Amino acid sequence: MDRKKWWALGAVTLGTFMTYLDNNIGNVALPTIQRELGLTISGLEWIVSGYILVFAGLMLVGGRLSDVLGARRTFLAGLAVFTLSSLAAGLATGQAALIAARAVQGVGAALLTPTALALIGQIFPDPGERGRAVGLWSATGALSMALGPLAGGFISERLHWGWIYLINVPIGVVTIGLALWAVRPSFTPVRHSLDVPGLATSAVALFALTYALIEGGGAGWTSPEILVAIGLAVAAAVAFVVVESRAAEPMIDLSLFRSRVFSGGSLTSGLWSFGVFGVYFFSALWLQNTLGFSPIEAGAAFVPMALVMAVVAALSQRISAAIGIARTVAAGIALMGVALFLMSGVGADGGYVDVLPWFVVYGLGAGMLVPLTAAVVGAMPQGRSGVASGVLNVSRQVFGLLGITVLGALMNARQGGSTDPAAFLDAYRFTLVVAATIVLVGIPVSLYALRSRRASGEPEGGPAVQAAPATAGSAN
Repeated sequence: MDRKKWWALGAVTLGTFMTYLDNNIGNVALPTIQRELGLTISGLEWIVSGYILVFAGLMLVGGRLSDVLGARRTFLAGLAVFTLSSLAAGLATGQAALIAARAVQGVGAALLTPTALALIGQIFPDPGERGRAVGLWSATGALSMALGPLAGGFISERLHWGWIYLINVPIGVVTIGLALWAVRPSFTPVRHSLDVPGLATSAVALFALTYALIEGGGAGWTSPEILVAIGLAVAAAVAFVVVESRAAEPMIDLSLFRSRVFSGGSLTSGLWSFGVFGVYFFSALWLQNTLGFSPIEAGAAFVPMALVMAVVAALSQRISAAIGIARTVAAGIALMGVALFLMSGVGADGGYVDVLPWFVVYGLGAGMLVPLTAAVVGAMPQGRSGVASGVLNVSRQVFGLLGITVLGALMNARQGGSTDPAAFLDAYRFTLVVAATIVLVGIPVSLYALRSRRASGEPEGGPAVQAAPATAGSAN
């Protein structure tokens, strides 16, 4: 079993890698998809935001299903949905079909993501092994950032853009087979209902807000449809909080946020996601349409950043042990914010050597954020790992969704409807400054939330939080 459990970790890691790879491949290919399908910026935003919207809206449901039905069963269902919808996305011939397939991909990812940490906790009950397993699992993000953009550039330049999504099909099939063989069917149910009112109100709030932010520039921010959408988003958000505070088995246990580490860590992660998701969405357009990079060159530009991130991520536990989790995370956020700000100084005549230093600095900072996940996961209560890990991931995805839509709205407003490349560059540089400012807010938040506080002889955010908690198990 000792050897088999590492194969089980391979299945969990491969499933997570597939969802990360999909995003990183897709971003570099956006200019090609835009040309092939004749899309507007709004259409491109929906291709990305449609996925994130469903992903974020249903991720808590994925966490709840993990607790109700078992992590293994939920993980396998997510793999199947994501693989089939990737096939549909790759074969899509128009904007509507592609957006619909991407939305279904979001369903699969919402089932996959929150179950990963729960499965790792089940597979590795020993805290030491579990810590190493979480580290290996976390490295998939950096690996996908190295391979994804380069693969996306190669596919965009040499193959049909549909292979950006079709590449998930063989990966998904292999992962399903590996998970069926290696992951044990072991399950003790800990939750009993899906909290439909909570699901409905959260989904309405997210969709209405996304619609308003993406379509507001074109329809007019004071137009009736946008005002109604904003009002509906606010009303649904308030209703969600009321419903969750009164539900016997809420989708989000609001008591989780009484933990300083959990609430502050989730906010820190969200602030980072807001800036980075939004900027990353437009970076491929900037590199190719403004700086004149080919798709492969644009993809290759991200590789040094990802490699630096992977190396630093591997060393991040040692860094945090030496200077503390709070200082490590704050330093990482500072480096990322500074990199985004300095990147805004690259003009239309910029080249690879002008972009590379700031990408590397960003990768250095991002790699230092690995202890943040460990700290927040360590603050989760036993027996609620599925839903609790879902809250952390939802904070990232919701803030990331807001980053794409809010920064996109600011960018469109700054451009003023102009198609001049100079106007795009000015707007892009403006959004970089805004994103950097928002990311830097995470410095004081992380220093406060993750600071050590000795209780019962153990510092909060210290060794006790270096590994994911065990879960109740999984089912067939």
